[in-house]
Amino acid sequence: MNDSGTGTGPGRAVRPKRADARRNEETLLDAAASVFVASGVEAPVRDIAARAGVGTATIYRHFPTRADLIIAVYRHQVEACADAGPALLSTGPTPYAALRQWIGLFVDFLVTKHGLAAVLQSDEAGFEALHAYFLDRLVPVCGELLEAAAAADEIHADITALELMRGVGNLCIGAEDNPLYNARRLVEILIAGLHRRH
Repeated sequence: MNDSGTGTGPGRAVRPKRADARRNEETLLDAAASVFVASGVEAPVRDIAARAGVGTATIYRHFPTRADLIIAVYRHQVEACADAGPALLSTGPTPYAALRQWIGLFVDFLVTKHGLAAVLQSDEAGFEALHAYFLDRLVPVCGELLEAAAAADEIHADITALELMRGVGNLCIGAEDNPLYNARRLVEILIAGLHRRH
């Protein structure tokens, strides 16, 4: 990163981030996501820095506020979840297995997302824009997985991607507040219920 500002100026285009800078940012976002899953979005920045193997100043240089970091993690996780769908379909043993794995990643994403609404309370438009982005990126991926599993006659074909994602999301509500409630187990039961027994 060029802090001197000599890399830009009148008539100079801002260069895209170098590959190593993108990797460093992804490492930070992966670390933040892991810490958020374990400890919630109010986890100390020093915990994220320790997991990423950097100093706290590095995190603040990339993400000046906690809201900046949470939004970046949210977008990073949406993209990772979106990219995982086609990858799982192409490498999984069956479309149904790919769907199950993807739903597991989606549940992890929902846990990471917990607390975002509270952080963005004062920016309703910003939150709505992120939610629209989430739907635009993930509903088609879930739909593709469902269509592939239905075409293989592995699942009942009468559920839409939005219905399934909404159902999974509802099962995840409150899971972080009650250690006796295992949302992942209930999601597994839901996905098992889609499976056609031959």
